[in-house]
Amino acid sequence: MKEGNAVDVPNLTGGFVALLGLKLDEVDGDRVVIRWQVRPELHQPFGIQHGGVYCSVVETAASIGGSLWLGERGRVVGVSNQTDFLRAVREGELTAVGTPVHRGRSQQLWQVEITDADDRLVARGQVRLQNLYPA
Repeated sequence: MKEGNAVDVPNLTGGFVALLGLKLDEVDGDRVVIRWQVRPELHQPFGIQHGGVYCSVVETAASIGGSLWLGERGRVVGVSNQTDFLRAVREGELTAVGTPVHRGRSQQLWQVEITDADDRLVARGQVRLQNLYPA
């Protein structure tokens, strides 16, 4: 996908995703790329990106990728999110790239790395998803 051509996937771009200002650049069952601008309303009290934003983006990337991979067979829900904050960021654009580590019958594990405009790793997380199938 060309840079700057954000994907508009119905039901994935509203709500909390829109509130955070997330742009979905690439979305499929093997890779999810999300960009967003760090801005004051997403800062914690000391003027840096709030860690909850990183956790939310990690969960969003993993859930979108896991859902697309599982497809019509069912749906996914997050059961664990473990995110590490590695570098303070006050401004600029961040990019999250989510890729699967494991995709099994009952669970999936996704890794997400978040980098700044200089390609420095600023946060890294993983999300375990439960695959839910219709009864």
